[in-house]
Amino acid sequence: MNMFDNLTDKLQNTFRNFTGRGILSEGNIDEAMRDVRLALLDADVNHDIVKDFVDEVRAECLGEKVGKSIKPGQQAIKIVSDKLTDLMGAANVPLELKGFPGAIMMVGLHGSGKTTTTAKLAANLARSGKRVLMVAADVYRPAAIDQLEILGREIDIPVYADRETQDVAAIGAAARNYARHHGHDTLILDTAGRFQFDEVLVAELVKLKTQVPPNEILLVADAALGQEAVSVARQFNEALDITGIILTKLDGDARGGAALSMRRVTGKPIKFFGIGEKIDDLEAFYPDRMANRILGMGDVVSLVERVEEKINVEEAEKLEQKMLKNQFDLEDFMNVLRQLKNLGGMGKVLEMLPGARQLMANSQVDERVLSQNEAIISSMTPHERQHPEVLSAPSRRDRISKGSGRAIVEVVHLLKRFEAMRKLMSNSNLAKMARMMGLGEGDGGGAPDFAGAPGMTAGDLMNIGGAPFMRGGGQNRTISQKAKKARRKKNKK
Repeated sequence: MNMFDNLTDKLQNTFRNFTGRGILSEGNIDEAMRDVRLALLDADVNHDIVKDFVDEVRAECLGEKVGKSIKPGQQAIKIVSDKLTDLMGAANVPLELKGFPGAIMMVGLHGSGKTTTTAKLAANLARSGKRVLMVAADVYRPAAIDQLEILGREIDIPVYADRETQDVAAIGAAARNYARHHGHDTLILDTAGRFQFDEVLVAELVKLKTQVPPNEILLVADAALGQEAVSVARQFNEALDITGIILTKLDGDARGGAALSMRRVTGKPIKFFGIGEKIDDLEAFYPDRMANRILGMGDVVSLVERVEEKINVEEAEKLEQKMLKNQFDLEDFMNVLRQLKNLGGMGKVLEMLPGARQLMANSQVDERVLSQNEAIISSMTPHERQHPEVLSAPSRRDRISKGSGRAIVEVVHLLKRFEAMRKLMSNSNLAKMARMMGLGEGDGGGAPDFAGAPGMTAGDLMNIGGAPFMRGGGQNRTISQKAKKARRKKNKK
């Protein structure tokens, strides 16, 4: 997650230095807390919140008795993780929608992403079985109404709009009646924003709230707000008594302060966060999982949930059987590439696995390679995909190169990586991934059990297929490390 990269790196460096200490002492705790304080301030977390957070962590570290089996750095990381979780809300808080229809008001400043987020939330609720009606309640920007209608057609969810009036409360009331008569159980109102919080905005939103009492009032906030997030969140909460927050643009270059400040200031939970431009790029917010991401521990639970949602289980089971029987061909390889794209790309998968930050630092993930490899395989005949051995013929490779628009060297490189992938089957790396997805049985290995990780590390995933999506790396690190150890033992003898 790009937003937390800088904070993650700084905190990991802090605790990497800390783990070498023999005991938790006041001196080394103070040293670590100075680094934590600077890391949080640099991430644009509110100064008062940083002070309270560091004081709480320091007090708990000093009060801890560390067992012989636990390293001081590990104990400190656990305390920081627990406090980060508490700072962001302790637990996921789902939406509460009562009545017919249940209503959600989307509020926020102009440019926060309310309209797009309204569509993302509508799609999210529709997937869970809700019959949603979106309401174009931003009457001052015709483009906002147009945008919501375009998004509505894209996700096949209707939009209620009335371009003949600017009475937002009347539009809300009419939309509620329309929903009741047409069987829509959920109403999402996309309201207008301003470049700054003002009395006109407040009056309009309060009137709408009175006319169409919502179950949820969600503040949509740009994660890049930083220190300004505190005042924005406080103002909206005081005026409307919001029920929750949706953070947008967490995939951007924001430094993370909004996520760590807004809940403490308002006392209201972060319920969702946006991680990209696609309609599916909205996730429920789990504070403990986010704390693990920030500390570089990954988020395997969310990855498994994404896999369960996006991956066809029957196809995955067939694929696993072919892997175990060493019958994996280029047709199957292309299906793997497409499944990775469905999961959001290799970068998003890796960032949710323990240890991915360190591995990604040494190897650049190039998402384009997924599409390029797919283009090359698509240019092969079905017979060639099912019988890769025939591709040793230069004429076939030349034809595939021309058909895919890729250089001949890329075709050769792909075929070499594919052969490496088939050889790796015997090392059960892909079987590990299948077990992680819940498709097989057995032990997944000895990986750190972060966030419920069932034995799957970033190293395992990057080993898959000799990493056909990597540039500047992607070697089988597990095998190469074992080889180095073996050589060192041999040299000692």
